[in-house]
Amino acid sequence: MPQTPPPPGSAHRPGWPQRWRQRWLQRLPARPVQRLQHRNLYVLPTRPGWMLLGTLLLLLVGAINFQLNLGYALTFLVAGSAAAGVWAAHSNLRGMQLSLAGTPTLWAGRPASLPVQLHAGARARLAIELAVVGAHPPVLLDLPAQTVTTAAVPWTPARRGRLPAPPLSIATRYPLGLCRVWSWWRPQAEWLVYPAPEPDAPPLPWITPAHPTAGVAPWTAPATDEPPDQPRPWQPGDSPRRVLWKKAAHQADDDPRHWWVRGHAAGHAAAALWLDEHDCALADPEAVRARLCAWVLRADAQGLRYGLRVGGAIVPPDHGPAQRLRCLEVLACH
Repeated sequence: MPQTPPPPGSAHRPGWPQRWRQRWLQRLPARPVQRLQHRNLYVLPTRPGWMLLGTLLLLLVGAINFQLNLGYALTFLVAGSAAAGVWAAHSNLRGMQLSLAGTPTLWAGRPASLPVQLHAGARARLAIELAVVGAHPPVLLDLPAQTVTTAAVPWTPARRGRLPAPPLSIATRYPLGLCRVWSWWRPQAEWLVYPAPEPDAPPLPWITPAHPTAGVAPWTAPATDEPPDQPRPWQPGDSPRRVLWKKAAHQADDDPRHWWVRGHAAGHAAAALWLDEHDCALADPEAVRARLCAWVLRADAQGLRYGLRVGGAIVPPDHGPAQRLRCLEVLACH
């Protein structure tokens, strides 16, 4: 008997806990700073807490049935201790403040660390659990009073592009472990996630045997002690290998704005290396961007002058850290 195929998308449909979590997070306002207080802290019993609650009900029923004064005393003593533990757990988080400490460098599919600042306030905070909601095991922290601690929370971006900062969960079970006091925070931040570079990318196009004319090897100055023709003042992004260090040594200070760099000798022009998506010979667009990302990082490490063509976007040839960032941003967004 033929089986009826499942409806489209049912295999990847999230369960009710995931749907409930998504709807809850959508209702939370995004904030640059989160201060924990009564209105955004929640308390739920843990498994030991439920077991203690059942035990207290049995003790109370037995004390009522047999009229045991010691049974009443034991039941109310344990219940009062549990209530005090709930209050202490709530106070362990109340008054804390969370904020983001900076912008991390993120690569799609690679583990990263989110810098989160925690302001302890007037009291010490013990056994604090901090994690991305529903993604990773928590980071455990103890915060002394009147301190600001930066925690590295693990997170793996699922894709490249501009992504909002993931929602964070902060919780504690201190001191008795009978309840879990927790809160969620949606940071008001947007980060750029770069494509992960291909691990074993082939050589750059200008030295690829299959494409001997795909690019041109960059010109390098001859290894002589004589300065080449047309020296010019230093500009941000110039390679240290082109600085005229003999002249720089006679400067009164170390300000790079007073340095001179080698110009191109007469009859030579600095040829640009073009990194083109058509040279990748790959069908998958994400694989193309991974290879181009690896080429960009390799060309930058070698101090080459290169340009980029991908997804209809063109980055003119240049070199230096600013050029690397421009190319990575284009690869992330196109």
